[in-house]
Amino acid sequence: MLKTTTGQPQRLLIHDTRLHADPSRVVLRPFHLGWQSASAPVDRAQRLVDDVAALSEEQVEAEYDRVIQDFAERHWQTEQVFEERYREVEHHHGLHDCGFSPARQRLIGAYFCHEYTYAAAALMNPSIVPHPDQSGMCEGASRFVMSLRAVGEGHISSIAFREGIAEADGSFQLWPQSHFATAAVIDDTTLTDADEGVMVHRNAESTLSNCVIFPITEQQRGGLEDLRLVRFRHGEDDYEWIGTYTAYSGSSIRSELLRTRDFRAFELEPIRGKAGRNKGMALFDRPIDGRYAMIGRQDGKNLFLLRSDSIDTWDDDGVLLMEPKYPWEFIQIGNCGAPIETHAGWLMLTHGVGAMRKYALGCALLDRDDPSKVLARTREPVLTAEDADRSGYVPNVVYTCGAMKVGEALLIPYGISDSAVGFASTTVSDLLAMMD
Repeated sequence: MLKTTTGQPQRLLIHDTRLHADPSRVVLRPFHLGWQSASAPVDRAQRLVDDVAALSEEQVEAEYDRVIQDFAERHWQTEQVFEERYREVEHHHGLHDCGFSPARQRLIGAYFCHEYTYAAAALMNPSIVPHPDQSGMCEGASRFVMSLRAVGEGHISSIAFREGIAEADGSFQLWPQSHFATAAVIDDTTLTDADEGVMVHRNAESTLSNCVIFPITEQQRGGLEDLRLVRFRHGEDDYEWIGTYTAYSGSSIRSELLRTRDFRAFELEPIRGKAGRNKGMALFDRPIDGRYAMIGRQDGKNLFLLRSDSIDTWDDDGVLLMEPKYPWEFIQIGNCGAPIETHAGWLMLTHGVGAMRKYALGCALLDRDDPSKVLARTREPVLTAEDADRSGYVPNVVYTCGAMKVGEALLIPYGISDSAVGFASTTVSDLLAMMD
């Protein structure tokens, strides 16, 4: 279970819904034979193509039938994926005009694919924003998009999504997922080694709840971690959905932006400037005094307010905003997603790390006109792990990458010990009552 602030009335409702790691959620991914033996006359990928080319048509048909029997019902448009993968191999290895039958082409494509369990190890650290499509919603209800950090084979983190509807009373419903999941596809495969932004898109026939964004570039190859989404308002009725996340190369990190207008096409681009070398950046949902504003942890321990004239360049050292003050946050504090504008000011969910590296959620209130001023903060944790929820992939952790305001209610999805996702709801007034 989880508990709320010691010695205070129950101010959070903990919902029964839980999302867990699921090894049955698989996608078809490219399988690369990139390395080769120095003594081999041809690389392994070419040798594999040659081996399939040497099979009789009867052998091809028999082997392809086995592949289809094993995998066709586990994936969406399986044979089309094999065809697309063959075309990539054909282009890379100059296989044009080989006269291969459709079955042989698909079989070659199958040899260059594999199943990947993108959420087998953990599902955690969600964020949540209003959905671009609010048509048909009853008064007081809001359709939402929730992002999740999914951890699969090799401890690689990717971005998964769920959609649902949140109500003004704090209740919510998640839309069901289908049996099939699909990977977002890069628009220009020549940019994977570039130090620039890349565009990816989900299949036009796939729902967002069944779409996964995997690492694309060399900087991202170790994982896309902890996306903090915000619905950014450029002007009246002019919205863009922007998320900050950590791109991990396996040896270095940098902050990057995910940008989309419709959750069909996504731009993944680096954050320029010295601030981009830090983790855990969270963007305010509108400009303040004509400039973009961000919460960051520039020194690994304290929270800073950053400002910039460009949304993708952050050179500002920032203004020190908050330091650890109470025992449950003595090791470090951090933001838990974009600050949420209310009548009283900007509500900022925080996390603190205390003794035994135990994480807990807190909250602070920033001045609405000048968010460098901290008006109040919680003396005790708002939410902390207890009993069975202390156990997991990384024990003793409660963590979120963002909440959503629906009327006066707040829906807070949160990670539990880096293993599962739970949901809590409260109200703005109840959170304010917990601060001093």
